[in-house]
Amino acid sequence: MSESRLHAIVADFVFDGAIVHRDAAILINDSQIAAVTPRDELSESVEVFQAPKGAWLAPGFIDVQVNGGGDALFNADPTPDGLARIVAAHRRFGTTALLPTLITDTDEIMVAALNAIETMLPEEPGILGIHLEGPFLSPEKPGVHRRDLIRRPEPHHLQMLASFKKGVLLVTLAPEVAPAGFIAKLVAAGAKISLGHSMATYEQTRAAMAEGLTGFTHLFNAMRPLTARDPGPIAAALESANAYYGIIVDGEHVAPATLGLAIRGAGHPMLVTDAMPPVGGSKQEFMLQGEEITVGDGRCVTPDGVLAGSSLDMATAVENCVRLLGLPLERALRFASREPADFLGVGHFLGRLAPGYRADIVALNPTDLSIVATWVAGKKS
Repeated sequence: MSESRLHAIVADFVFDGAIVHRDAAILINDSQIAAVTPRDELSESVEVFQAPKGAWLAPGFIDVQVNGGGDALFNADPTPDGLARIVAAHRRFGTTALLPTLITDTDEIMVAALNAIETMLPEEPGILGIHLEGPFLSPEKPGVHRRDLIRRPEPHHLQMLASFKKGVLLVTLAPEVAPAGFIAKLVAAGAKISLGHSMATYEQTRAAMAEGLTGFTHLFNAMRPLTARDPGPIAAALESANAYYGIIVDGEHVAPATLGLAIRGAGHPMLVTDAMPPVGGSKQEFMLQGEEITVGDGRCVTPDGVLAGSSLDMATAVENCVRLLGLPLERALRFASREPADFLGVGHFLGRLAPGYRADIVALNPTDLSIVATWVAGKKS
């Protein structure tokens, strides 16, 4: 190991994804973590970045649902330039890796989005792949998705999606509209499948899980509700130790008391933002497929008052877990890093601070959860 390639980040507290180390250092060799070690064991020849007094170092945040940021919307600008703006906007808030998310759109836009992602993957380590939220959704639970573009999957869709091999592919769909075997075929091709915008029954959900569905997109929102005699997908998610469910902790999408049920479930909560262009941007309105969306009081809404994503960033989501839900900071940080990494199948190199892991790191102030600095693949942003 060459000393000239080593550098270290030193902080009063280092949360490695499992435990907190005091007065510790993260030793980085190029893009990877070489060691997490006591501060006083560092070689004097190693270049050191000293985090501010009291700061925490933690695994970089991973957001599996990002529609936009920096005044860019993926649907409106499915290009490398648009993606670069989105990634840069979210990095300011501690998100070191994400899935750009395309909501229901035409086949042509889907192909453009997939191509843009494939172009960016070798250049931008902060992009892990793509999240296609739709178009295979229930017209009964469209949310802000255009009903006229919601459709059932055709054979060419399977071919289109199965051919994406260079990064993570996450597909949100309504199991009840998918042909028999469609989910299993996508899973066999390497895709991750999540239930969302769905009226699936409990039985239909369990059948989809048997085919390989493991995710639930913005749990509680845009899905069949949990009732006394109709448990639906929410009960299936909460009872399964293999389920990963995204939660939007903004105080708007889901009441804190309801989110408490998810946190106490058998599955794995993950923080997601469902972020729209205003995150890290300068504008308080944007166009979403021809409809004007305005931002106010922490809500992105259509003229009819329908929620259209959020203006939430991951640092605020972590803060809200502590402030609104009363969680220890360590657990909130796991929801923002380790859980999404494991869900996406990248938990062997992301979501923890340990030797051999990519050096995706966030330095934060534990008092107000403001971001001090971020590193992606060992490089400080």
